[in-house]
Order: sequence, then structure tokens, then C-alpha cells
Amino acid sequence: MATLKYSRQRESIKEFLMTRKDHPTADVVYENVRKIYPNISLGTVYRNLSLLSELGEIQKLSNFGGADHFDGCVTPHCHFMCKKCGEVLDLETEDLNEVAEKAVKNFSGKITECDIRFFGICPKCMNN
Repeated sequence: MATLKYSRQRESIKEFLMTRKDHPTADVVYENVRKIYPNISLGTVYRNLSLLSELGEIQKLSNFGGADHFDGCVTPHCHFMCKKCGEVLDLETEDLNEVAEKAVKNFSGKITECDIRFFGICPKCMNN
């Protein structure tokens, strides 16, 4: 396998995601990284987000209704999407292993990953 060449722009994208808890879209990542690299293109941001996701260095959250969202945290955790404002948030959970054990109990196939999502109204929207 070829060695991946270091990229300051890619590293900047990853660092930006690591500072966020709101799971931004590619457009939000682009607008923020452009402040550091004014000449970066939206295509470069998309390609690097895709590559970082394929490498397992970030999570790509699809099927939340609309654009993909990106998460700098790759440890197993659940997500919540507000049906009112569309914000995607981390949802702290006790033990995903218990859910996984129950899932495989009566399943003869092989489960390779788990993605648990919750939907509802976020606290911010509840108070408005």
C-alpha cells in the first residue's frame, strides 16, 4: 500500500473536526478551514473528508436527512438528530456492548459495525 503524503490542509480539516461537538457538514468545514487556507477549494475539502472517513480517522454520518455530517470522534457512540433544527449531537451511552450482544444472539451472520441513532427535539428547541 502506498504511503499517504502529509497534507497541512487535510490535517487542518481533521483538527477542526476534533474541536467540534456539533457534527458539521462539508460546507461548514469548508467555510472554517478557508479562514486558515483562503485558497482551499470545496472539492479539496470533500476529497479530504472522504479520505479521512475511509481511513477511519473521522466518521461520516449519512442519512440524517440532507447533507452528510462529520464527526472527529471515532470511538463507538450514539447520535441524536433534532427533527426541528436538524442539529446532530453525540449521545452519551453507557454500554453499547450489551446492545451488540443482544443483536448477535439470534443472528447467524457476522455484524461488523453498529450505528445507533436517536431522533427527537433537542433541548435548545424545547426551550424556544
